[in-house]
Amino acid sequence: MTTSPSAPDSLCLLRLSAIGDTCHVVPLLRRLQSAWPQTRYTWIIGKVEAKLMRLIPDVEFITVDKRAGLAALRELSRALRPRSFDVLLDLQLALRASLIAMQVRAPLKLGFDRARARELQWLVTNKKIAARSREHVLDSFIGFADALGVPPTPLRWDVPLPSDALSYADALAPLGQRTLLISPCSSHPQRNWAADRYAAVARYAVERCGLQVVLVGGPTELERSVGAQIVALAGVPIRNTVGQDTLPQLLALLGRSTVLLAPDSGPVHMAAMVGTPVIGLYAATNPARSGPYLSRDNCVDAFARAARQFRRREPQDLPWATKIETPGVMDLIGIDEVTTKLDAVLRRHNRGLPPHTAPTG
Repeated sequence: MTTSPSAPDSLCLLRLSAIGDTCHVVPLLRRLQSAWPQTRYTWIIGKVEAKLMRLIPDVEFITVDKRAGLAALRELSRALRPRSFDVLLDLQLALRASLIAMQVRAPLKLGFDRARARELQWLVTNKKIAARSREHVLDSFIGFADALGVPPTPLRWDVPLPSDALSYADALAPLGQRTLLISPCSSHPQRNWAADRYAAVARYAVERCGLQVVLVGGPTELERSVGAQIVALAGVPIRNTVGQDTLPQLLALLGRSTVLLAPDSGPVHMAAMVGTPVIGLYAATNPARSGPYLSRDNCVDAFARAARQFRRREPQDLPWATKIETPGVMDLIGIDEVTTKLDAVLRRHNRGLPPHTAPTG
């Protein structure tokens, strides 16, 4: 369906998490803002994700502490009770999001087509976007702009960075210093590559490519442990900043880095926001659906091998959102595959070529 392209006075986006998926929402938001600059935008978002997205000006953020369970939903219901919007974009297929959508007053509640509208979303929305299948998550969000009749624009994020974040990045990756950033851990442990393999790539990057290597990650015990293992095994100088940065500081550091190496996790999508190429490690998940949007050609894609070995099926025969989060799946990715991708990214960088061409959305 396509609605009238006339600008609403107010529009609410509902997408709570995760970091990567909220990064995918930003090009949709920017396209709406380009067409409807006078519209008042509100985003219902997770508390952690808001720490990054609050950098975007001219947007009201209503945060939800997902760890607080029903108490958070009751608090949000009280906040929404006196509010109304012209349009709600329900961008999340989760029961919690559907319960929230029920509390949002709006004459137009736009959701996914019936085939995709899981977790009761079909029940709490009154209009649907066009049916599509087997597309990247970011493209699925862009379908909401298409349904609203908003003209396409080149994809853009344009997230302004605060001065303290830029200073943090300057100290770690000064201009002229080529940097490999390694973010080794996902919040899904079965998506993580082995520490000794990261260490081998780090050693190759320092000794063969002349890069400095910086480790980043959150403050969890797993991330600190993996970071320490990589440093111990690499045998070359590595700057280990795991657990030391904020999300804005990480975004700034990504912008100053030459390339990011990471599994399917939030930082690969943050890198897209600042135009940094990503070598994504994909076996447990499908990069065609959830890979770094502008760097899918740089990914090491072992998903087909994983589908055949662990599911005994071809990837095209599996449901689109299939995850193969099985012990040993990431071992399908070899060190040589990663260093070959690193060499290719550096050749482009050395020739001054852009890491990608931003498509229109």
